[in-house]
Amino acid sequence: MPKTMGLLGKKLGMTRIYSQEGAVMPVTVITTGPCVVLQKKTVAKEGYSAIQVGFRAKKDARASKPLAGHCKAAGKGTFYHINEFRVTNPDQYEVGQEINVADVFNVGDLVDITGQSKGRGFQGVMKRHGFRGGPSGHGSNHHRAPGSIGASAWPSRVVKGRRMPGQMGNVKMTKKNVRVIDIMPEDNALVVKGSVPGSEDGVLHIYIK
Repeated sequence: MPKTMGLLGKKLGMTRIYSQEGAVMPVTVITTGPCVVLQKKTVAKEGYSAIQVGFRAKKDARASKPLAGHCKAAGKGTFYHINEFRVTNPDQYEVGQEINVADVFNVGDLVDITGQSKGRGFQGVMKRHGFRGGPSGHGSNHHRAPGSIGASAWPSRVVKGRRMPGQMGNVKMTKKNVRVIDIMPEDNALVVKGSVPGSEDGVLHIYIK
């Protein structure tokens, strides 16, 4: 299913606020936009309706010639991050237009947030998959090992999908149905409930439901 309208943002970090009832609520603050419209895509030409936006300006000297030529029509320089968002009517946007957080989101909206999760390096099965582990007594030689990974006679191989030690984290993941708690238009900031994928300064794709 194609993603709907949204914005690109940068994760600033987490804090907490208090609700009207006095309950503590963990929140994440995200710098959202401004995003510049670089291209409009229509059903007649590309087969679908979308707009392409750029986020985080890049020095012209650091941009490749193809990227500089692609962004030239907008007249706002080049960008580090470019993404498409599906829209119903791309004609309501103009190339070079800046889209701010207040133009897309409202307090109480549910959004899907996609980011690159934190890398954890090479980890064992207890941390990576939540295995219980073996006995912890001194006589045990099986504290954190995974145990048997297959039979010897048949099928005489390790089956695909076996949970084993390996690289953990550093994957693209999406947290769905995150509620917007507050919007700060003067800072182009979005406050959402709970945590979101990635580390601080990580780029996030925020899609409105």
